[in-house]
Amino acid sequence: MDLSVVVVNWNVRELLRRCLHSVLHPSSEIALEVIVVDNGSTDGSVEMVRQEFPTVHLIANSDNRGFPAANNQGIAIARGRYILLLNPDTEVADDALARLLDFADANPDVGIVGPQLLYPDGRVQSSRRRFPTLTTAFFESTWLQPYAPRHLLERYYVSDQPDDVVQDVDWLCGAALMARSQAIAQVGPMDEGFFMYSEELDWCRRFKEAGWRVVYLPTARIVHYEGRSSAQVLPARHIHFQTSKVRYFRKYHGHFAAELLRLFLLGNYLWQTGVEGCKWLAGHKRPLRAQRIAVYWQVLCSGLRRQGAEHGNR
Repeated sequence: MDLSVVVVNWNVRELLRRCLHSVLHPSSEIALEVIVVDNGSTDGSVEMVRQEFPTVHLIANSDNRGFPAANNQGIAIARGRYILLLNPDTEVADDALARLLDFADANPDVGIVGPQLLYPDGRVQSSRRRFPTLTTAFFESTWLQPYAPRHLLERYYVSDQPDDVVQDVDWLCGAALMARSQAIAQVGPMDEGFFMYSEELDWCRRFKEAGWRVVYLPTARIVHYEGRSSAQVLPARHIHFQTSKVRYFRKYHGHFAAELLRLFLLGNYLWQTGVEGCKWLAGHKRPLRAQRIAVYWQVLCSGLRRQGAEHGNR
């Protein structure tokens, strides 16, 4: 078995169908298996897979176990020399899987290789990253991001390097990651302490610390529709993005850095709540302001500490 493709799904049936069709292309000569782990979907995803894709190994969880935990379920039964973790809101373009496999076979020191991700309109989607510093975390994905020093985020997003060149990176976004099974056996599965977000950052860091390369391969291309599942539960998306960021910094930078970041992020949401409240009082787009206030208030009530809730995939 060359490749095991693990797809974690939550309530994106139509996208999952397109994803599976793109993977199970009849002209493919790759010896592969596909494993779908469904995290308690209520949109008929499980029934669709059973009826339309009988060769797919389906694991139907009764509830949402989280993105890393569900991926680990697939990894545990995968038989391939390589394991591709693939989001359901993706479509594999042309011979992307063959290109990933050929590159990994030719470079035995590569533990993880990821394709170039594209938006549906063909634009390149940012997927390469350097490891974040605490300063990066204060700006990235906060209201301060537009005011960040230009070089800071250019470095973090690797936008100082061309999109069309094969290159070693610190980590890759988790919409499509192919890992060597031998390397996974050494490094271990994903850290289930992350419910969603930052788990691929943590995983890639562990691969690199174990001496494996992480490589961006732009000749392999996969279309990513981005965030269609987690967009269904916006407060949870905010909470898990930020709690995962805090957890990562606690794990690698210590308790003080993590608490400083947590309090800073909560302050951000408090400020945004005040701004949206003022706009609501001024009568500006009141339904939108009320929705944002409700989301930010839920984030504040969470304290940005991990808690169980319904979420999605990225």
